[in-house]
Amino acid sequence: MAYKLYYWDGIPGRGEFVRLALEEAGADYVDVAREPGGTTAMLKLMKDAGGATVALAPPFLMDGDRIISHVANILLYLGPRLGLAPEEEDLRYAANGLQLTITDFVAEIHDTHHPIGVSLYYEEQKPEALRRSANFLSERLPMFLGYFERVLVQNPTGHKHIVGNRLSYVDLSLFQVIEGLRYAFPKAMGGLEANIPALIALHDAVAARPRIVSYLASDRRLSFNESCVFRHYPELDRQS
Repeated sequence: MAYKLYYWDGIPGRGEFVRLALEEAGADYVDVAREPGGTTAMLKLMKDAGGATVALAPPFLMDGDRIISHVANILLYLGPRLGLAPEEEDLRYAANGLQLTITDFVAEIHDTHHPIGVSLYYEEQKPEALRRSANFLSERLPMFLGYFERVLVQNPTGHKHIVGNRLSYVDLSLFQVIEGLRYAFPKAMGGLEANIPALIALHDAVAARPRIVSYLASDRRLSFNESCVFRHYPELDRQS
């Protein structure tokens, strides 16, 4: 039975972290909101699902009758099933911790352009966004990237992968983070990438994987845009 991924149509957003894992594994899945009537079905499920299974917001995944929400939780569930998680229990928790840190990172990236409220347009909070972005680029961006670089280099099995000795969903997510940051903040990333060579090498290795190459060239891969988590507003970007 195919997995069903529920996320907003038209944006890669947080759903892309799940798509990359499904695509790399060659898993059979349906991107529900991109099907006719899919968004209506997604909203109905969010309203009708009961108890602890109800999702506040997409993305969420349906596997049979099971509903799993939140990116890190979905990937914790999918990782072993898709061969994209370490076999050792301790390393699985380490992978989940790294993915949760990516969740925090992505939330901060989002808040550079929506620092006051998600219900307000960017144009309604530009002064605050300029201030938030300046702080993010000078302090938070190098901190997060430096952390992932350090974890990667200190991997005792060698620094080809962020955790363990084979590809995991965390590697795929870090690829997406670098892709998104290059789109949103090309000037800032241009000044920082020399400081994170192992992370950039990991990104390039993921980009060269056959199934990822095929996916990136397909119409299943949605382009970044200014309705997404990663948005490019030139006035927010500056050389670090």
